[in-house]
Amino acid sequence: MRGSLPDVTDRAANQNKLRSSFRTQHKIAPYLFIAPFLLTFLIFGCYPILKSLHLSLFATNGPKSHVFVGSSNYRFLLGDADFHTAVYNTLIYTFWSVFLQLPLALGLALLLSQKWVRGRAFLRLAFFTPNLVGQVFVGVLFAILYVPQYGLINKALHPLFGVPLDTKWLQNPALVMPAIVLASLWMYVGFNMIYFLAALQSVDTELYEAARVDGANSWHQFRAVTLPGIRPVAIFVLITATIGSFQLFELPYLLLNNTAGPNKSGLTIVMYLYNNGFVTGDLGLASAIGWTLALGVLVVSLIQLRVTGAWKSETA
Repeated sequence: MRGSLPDVTDRAANQNKLRSSFRTQHKIAPYLFIAPFLLTFLIFGCYPILKSLHLSLFATNGPKSHVFVGSSNYRFLLGDADFHTAVYNTLIYTFWSVFLQLPLALGLALLLSQKWVRGRAFLRLAFFTPNLVGQVFVGVLFAILYVPQYGLINKALHPLFGVPLDTKWLQNPALVMPAIVLASLWMYVGFNMIYFLAALQSVDTELYEAARVDGANSWHQFRAVTLPGIRPVAIFVLITATIGSFQLFELPYLLLNNTAGPNKSGLTIVMYLYNNGFVTGDLGLASAIGWTLALGVLVVSLIQLRVTGAWKSETA
């Protein structure tokens, strides 16, 4: 019995130590779990971003030659004719790609959501599959399809619209951008169709029944029920398609045989960045182009959010 009091005291002290240890582990555990992600993000995310911003203030000639020039790279872009051409081409591509791509994707989604369409699962897979092969494959494929005389594009359009068989899509400055847009439609329409299909399946069918009871026809149902029901997804697809269009590079680069095309009619902003950063070797100017592109994409996205009323719907 003489050793019982010290034993009880020791056990109580050990229990207090265990509780303190458990509390410490409970506080530290979440940070330990997210530490791998944070470390990876800081090394491969934050550091390259900050490094590129710092690099945009320098004129470089290879990895070792750096001369501080301040905002000269950005001022150079404002007066560079090639950059203006790249911005113009990118804006033209973005406009036609988005405003042709999204209605076609929505139309396909509406068609393939109808129960009377046979083989819907196969058709959905067939339209989505071109996105799986990537821009490199699509660029190589359409470079063959656009070949004069023997290309399938001219052979298909000749009997339908009278397009001459010797039409040189990739050698005519007026046809280069339509050729790029057509190839991108083949690749991305099915991809965005999947988003619209998912959105259409989430619309409450009782709303259609109520609209039919009120005498609404198919067009009225589309305007009053379908469009409001898929609006959040449509805004998301619009913004992501716009951002993707601004980042266009591989498709025109391969279509035009590693060039900007005749009269630089296929030059895009990312292609201009690639030429300056990896062909010329001025990584400082390339970084400035990248940050200018990022700022432009941010401004356009904010405008789209404002015009579509996305912020209002979130705060309502």
